[in-house]
Amino acid sequence: MIKVVPIIIGVIGSYVVAAVMGKVDFSAVAEADLFGFPIHFESTVFYIFKNPNVSMIITSIITIMPIALATIVEHVGDISAISSTVGKNFFKEPGLHRTLTGDGLATSIAALFGAPANTTYGENTGVLSLTKVYDPKVIQIAAVFAVLFSFSPKFAAIIACMPTATVGGVSLVLYGMISAVGVRNIVETQVDFSKSRNVIIAALILVLAIGINYSAAGAVAFTIGGITISLSGLAVGALVGIILNAVLPGKDYVFDEEDPKDNGVDFAVKSHEKE
Repeated sequence: MIKVVPIIIGVIGSYVVAAVMGKVDFSAVAEADLFGFPIHFESTVFYIFKNPNVSMIITSIITIMPIALATIVEHVGDISAISSTVGKNFFKEPGLHRTLTGDGLATSIAALFGAPANTTYGENTGVLSLTKVYDPKVIQIAAVFAVLFSFSPKFAAIIACMPTATVGGVSLVLYGMISAVGVRNIVETQVDFSKSRNVIIAALILVLAIGINYSAAGAVAFTIGGITISLSGLAVGALVGIILNAVLPGKDYVFDEEDPKDNGVDFAVKSHEKE
């Protein structure tokens, strides 16, 4: 059991140590109500109509759209990896169209009420592989607990009081795993980096996403009809990657549906030259 939940143990352990050492301010927890409604109007999308900021709205749309495309690709990859881990072809049943639709609807509804986006994570596949627990009821039970806890501002305050060092440690592992999963996906899909187009696309995505600082002086900003649009490094990297991959010549792959493979890839990568 300890091997299954090492990150949770690390979070709880460091939280307790920080609290014992007096490094945690629990005043917000004492002031928070035990029960409360989790939706606040000022955090919902409807709040923009109170004092609309056209520049911010357009910037948000341009920024989020390419990220949505990226999460679609991530969804396909994760469903493929989960199919391989569990030994079932989820592309056929329940079907990729259903899983993508569910993911999209959940994210749209969450966004309307100010909640974070719903997306698949490659880390979850690693958890499945580690625990060997494939029953969907486990996720359903976790979802019920998440909904119940959302009605407790006191619980939210406990999370908000988490020490910076603890949050930093979790973030370090989380984003490191996401990066590692990205590299794994590149390896498993057999991206040929001996080709200049692939190297150029990957290089530009990495440099732009990391190198552009989103600030008044560092963001990529341009004006259209008196409206200023600012893009973060992530947005610029996503846009450049998607556009270049679409327009640069030299694509050498097609996707074919197959049975799950050991490496988590349900698609065969075939060269047009061989066909």
